[in-house]
Amino acid sequence: MEFTYRGKDNRGGPQQGAIQAANVDAAATELMRRGITPLQIHEKPVSAGASFNLANLPIFRRRITLDELLVFCRQMHALTRAGIPLIRTMRGLADTSRSPVMAEVLDDITDRLEGGVTMATAMQAHPKVFSELFVAMIHVGENTGQLDDAFKRLGEILELERDTKRRMKQALRYPTFVVVALLAALMVVNFLVIPKFASVFAKLGADLPFLTQVLVGTSNFLINFWFIVVFVMVACALLLRQWKATESGRLTWDRYKLRMPLIGPLLELIMLSRFARNFASMLSAGMPVTNALTVVADATDNAWMASHMREMRQGIERGESLLRTARASSLFTPLILQMIAVGEETGSVDEMLINVADFYDEDVDYGLKRLAESIEPILIVAMGVLVLILALGVFLPIWDLGAAAMGRG
Repeated sequence: MEFTYRGKDNRGGPQQGAIQAANVDAAATELMRRGITPLQIHEKPVSAGASFNLANLPIFRRRITLDELLVFCRQMHALTRAGIPLIRTMRGLADTSRSPVMAEVLDDITDRLEGGVTMATAMQAHPKVFSELFVAMIHVGENTGQLDDAFKRLGEILELERDTKRRMKQALRYPTFVVVALLAALMVVNFLVIPKFASVFAKLGADLPFLTQVLVGTSNFLINFWFIVVFVMVACALLLRQWKATESGRLTWDRYKLRMPLIGPLLELIMLSRFARNFASMLSAGMPVTNALTVVADATDNAWMASHMREMRQGIERGESLLRTARASSLFTPLILQMIAVGEETGSVDEMLINVADFYDEDVDYGLKRLAESIEPILIVAMGVLVLILALGVFLPIWDLGAAAMGRG
């Protein structure tokens, strides 16, 4: 919501303008952060044209991409390293940004910086753009005076995440195309081909084999009750989504997601690599182990793994060592446990974890290259079985009719 305000600054000078906030109280709080004492705050009336703008709705609002965040981190690293003032840097990036959404976010962060808050606090107002890991890295960088290094580390993390997602999409592109083409072919056969054959068989009055009866019955059901099928599919998808939104549902889903054939072990490698690299970045930045585990757990996409990381934090708070808590979690492979043991003995846990992350990245690259090769035989067998069922269902009655005609001849 947008509000107009009148107030006074710290020197008693009049101030007026417009501000965006969730409500009147949030607008007043934001003005106080900027050093303005509000006297009047009124909601700005929305024009008729703006009320029908679909782009203002959250569902149609374009999200900031990973590439845009990566470019932002690289630019901030270069500009802060050059010694340019932070507010000037942020304002310049907002003015030159090609993304209107990114420019709006940067303008809001700059306004908060001018109000006297820290950059990490300003970024916390945009949780859909900046993750807990992002905010934590910026917070550490501000406290240690190494904000440029924080942006550099974040850029490296985002670059690895982008490359992993690109390789995953590339590996799944061919199987996805085959599955979509197969489903389209099944729809064409059920809605166009089988009804034609069914009408011919009905005119001949022949006794249909069981397989043909199943195909004809399935085709008739889809033609007459397709809306029920669509409703059931949508309802199941909504129920699954609602179940996944619960704490127990998300834990169960994320746990069994790691046990899926072919993809599960690959997802586990990606999660372990991300954990090792993010945890090492937190430790090398000077963050305590317990805080680092909390941040890494909040930044993990898998709730089941995140719960084990929080259990590790609780164990360390009780006075246990990192190696013992990691072994008790049953989450990590012997390689990570061995590296943690060496790191604790030598005082270089972050360096050891970086080596572990590099090792797992190589395994992820190899697994992504083999993923399409592993799925391809399964798809070929599935296509062969479906083609065999359709062929037998269609041609068996024809063969029976031919054999009966020859017998009468």
